[in-house]
Amino acid sequence: MLNNIRKNIEAKINQKLTDSEFEKLSGWFVPVQLENKIQFVSEGKVCRILYFVDKGATHTFIIDKKGEKHTIQFGFDGYWIGDMYSFFSGKPAIFNVETLEATTLFTMPHTDFEKACEQIPKFENFFRILVQNGYLSSLQRIAKSFSEDAEQRYTSLIQSQPDLPQRVPQYLVASYLSIKPQSLSRIRQNLVKKKKH
Repeated sequence: MLNNIRKNIEAKINQKLTDSEFEKLSGWFVPVQLENKIQFVSEGKVCRILYFVDKGATHTFIIDKKGEKHTIQFGFDGYWIGDMYSFFSGKPAIFNVETLEATTLFTMPHTDFEKACEQIPKFENFFRILVQNGYLSSLQRIAKSFSEDAEQRYTSLIQSQPDLPQRVPQYLVASYLSIKPQSLSRIRQNLVKKKKH
């Protein structure tokens, strides 16, 4: 049942988990099934739970003073998600997370996360790499928002996540790119024209 987590960890650290390490780790994860459009992390509330997306899709967003949603991240099969700020600091969450389709998650409370890091060094190593990569991709995204136009950012996004247009509503993709849905429609039309030539 937790095979995707095992594969995910082993691929990242380039090392196998022993069966006893994996068995111990498995005891700290709890499966959760959620329907589409269920918000399971809310800004302003402390989130001391780590989530692994076994199957499904989610989006992380903030709500501005006008009540508009701004998508920060998408999470698909094999992604680790949640509000990391709240998870590590114990302070109220700054993000919201919601499902975009029926989703199976594995959850791990912070207390068990600490035990896992302490008792299974490979898991701690894995998480250090995960956080490091997350930080680097955030920096890359900030840099691209200044150096690339919307079409280039959309093209990079689709290259890295080819099934995104099928799984995510267009208005959320536009929100993630910080553009209006109409602009995204134009970009998509332009790309189709370019392919034909």
